[in-house]
Amino acid sequence: MIPWKQLDVAPTPDGKNEVILLRRGQEFSIRVDGQELMNSRMFSSEKVLAKLACNLISHRRGAKVVIGGLGMGFTLASALNHLESDARVIQVELLPAMVQWHDAFLGHLCDHAVTDQRVEIVTQDIIPFLNNGNQYFDAIILDVDNGPEGLTQTGNNNLYNKAGLGMLKGRLAPGGVLAVWSAKDCAPFTQRLKLAGFDPKVHTVSARPNNKGGKHTIWIATAR
Repeated sequence: MIPWKQLDVAPTPDGKNEVILLRRGQEFSIRVDGQELMNSRMFSSEKVLAKLACNLISHRRGAKVVIGGLGMGFTLASALNHLESDARVIQVELLPAMVQWHDAFLGHLCDHAVTDQRVEIVTQDIIPFLNNGNQYFDAIILDVDNGPEGLTQTGNNNLYNKAGLGMLKGRLAPGGVLAVWSAKDCAPFTQRLKLAGFDPKVHTVSARPNNKGGKHTIWIATAR
């Protein structure tokens, strides 16, 4: 078997670990503290995440979407495929190295989505980005960390608790959509969405395009 080759490494935002980019043949892997966060062979659920969210709002003139978490770009590329030419997508990514890796290594995986004229790249934590602005979005898509559970950055809890969900709802335009990706299901999170004023639908989606391997969970929640 072809061995993994380390392409680059960057510190995590809290400085406690390292984010490592690896390649084996045509396969890429991003890992933190020995845990694989994403793999270029496992992208189906990210594509479905953006498709389900954007299909609900793509008819809106000048639809405005924010995506938290760039990763390998599969979510961004899928969003662009399901939005009209007048849409605007703000891609928020905490780790500057992740954006740089798209220029150097990963861009071909997502048809170089970061260069699309509809896209604005913001290197910032998604929480202060949403808190500090007065922008309103037709869809907020969160492909951050591993979802409501199994976090590698504990600060991301503030996205999924009562206060965080209230903040997210406040940044949605009327009838807006909150879409959340997770490595696994989390029934308490579904309940929190309901209590926060959302009507959530839970989808179980294959991680791989051949429907083999593990399953991921997607919440598509419309604001009441």
